[in-house]
Amino acid sequence: MSSTSSIGTLRPFVIGSLVVGSFALFFLVYIKQTSTWLSVPRIRPPSPVAEEKKFLPTQETTDLAPQLPHITLLIWMWPFGFQYNIATDICKTLYGIDGCVLTDNRSLYDRADGVIFHHRDIRGDLSNMPTSPRPPFQKWVWMNMESPSNSGKIPALNNLINLTVNYRQDATVFVPYGSLIPSQDDNFVLPNKSKLVCWVVSNWNSNFARVKYYNELKNHIDIYTVGRAFQKPIGHDALLSLIASCKFYLSFENSVHKDYITEKLYNPLTVGTVPIVLGPPRQNYENFVPGDAIIHVKDFFSPKDLADFLLLLDKNDDMYRRYFLWRKHYKAKMTKFGLEHSCYTCEYLSQRKEFRTFNSLDTWYWS
Repeated sequence: MSSTSSIGTLRPFVIGSLVVGSFALFFLVYIKQTSTWLSVPRIRPPSPVAEEKKFLPTQETTDLAPQLPHITLLIWMWPFGFQYNIATDICKTLYGIDGCVLTDNRSLYDRADGVIFHHRDIRGDLSNMPTSPRPPFQKWVWMNMESPSNSGKIPALNNLINLTVNYRQDATVFVPYGSLIPSQDDNFVLPNKSKLVCWVVSNWNSNFARVKYYNELKNHIDIYTVGRAFQKPIGHDALLSLIASCKFYLSFENSVHKDYITEKLYNPLTVGTVPIVLGPPRQNYENFVPGDAIIHVKDFFSPKDLADFLLLLDKNDDMYRRYFLWRKHYKAKMTKFGLEHSCYTCEYLSQRKEFRTFNSLDTWYWS
C-alpha cells in the first residue's frame, strides 16, 4: 500500500518536470538559436566593388611596386654628326617608350645593354670602333639608312653585329623614312600652287636613272629646278615651302632598291603636293602609302606620256584633288633621323633579350 501511494504522490512531480524540461529545450533550440554556440553564423559575401577594392593599389603598395628595368643604349657615333639633345625620358616623351636611357657617353660602354653604330661613319679598318672586350650581355647594333649603292661594304663587320636598324621591312628594327598616321583632318586645305612640276636635287650623276628620266621629261613639260646640282642651294624650311607651291614634285630616288623610299616621298605628302615617284615598283610603294596618293613613272610608256597626263591634271581640278582623298584619314609624318632609330632600338632590346648574331650582313644587304 505504501509503495503505491508513493508512486501516486511522485507522478505529478515527474510529469511537471518533463513538461518544464521540454519547454526549456524548445526555447534553447528555436528561440535563442542565433545567440548560442549551436548556431552557425551566416557570412554576407562582399559586394563586387568591395572585392575589387582589395586589389587596388594603395599609396603604400604603389611605392613598393617594382619599377621597369632601364635599358641603356650607347650611341657610339651620331649619324653624320647630326646630334640630338638626348634628355632623360626623351623616348617616353616622343614615342611613349618606357625605361630607355640613351647616352653618347663612351665611359658607360661596359654597362650599356646595346651599342649602336652608324655604317657610313665606321672606318673600313674598324679603328673607330670599341677596343675593349664586349660584355657578354651587350648587343652591337648596325644602323644604316643609305641604299646599298651608296654604302660601301665593310667585311669585318659580318661577325660582329647582333641587330640591324634599317629602312628595309625585314630589318631587325624597321624604321622607315616616314609614315602615314591616322588623322581625321577634315580641315585640310590645299596650298596655293604657283608652279606645275618642281625638282630639288643635289647629288647629280648622269648615269642615275633619275637624271636620264629628267633629261627626257623636261623636253615635254616645264620643270622648276633648284638645289646644288643646279647651283641653287636651298635650306630645309625653304625647301618645304617651295614643294608646297608646286602641283607635282619629282620624288626621284638616287638608286633603286627594295624598300628604299626616302624623304623625297614624304616631304611632298607632308605639305600637300603630289609626288611623282621613281624608285622600286609601285607595289613596294603601296606597302607604305595609298596607291592613289602617288604617280609612278612606270605607269606610263614614256616620259612624254607622263607629261601629257600631268598637263591633263593641271586642267582638271577634280581629277587632281583625288590625289588628296587619303588626307581625310591620314597625315604624313617624318622620322627624326638618328633619334627615332635609337629609341626603337632601345625598345627592342627591352623586349627581346635572347642572343642573336647577324652573320650575313653582306649577303643580306648588298646581294
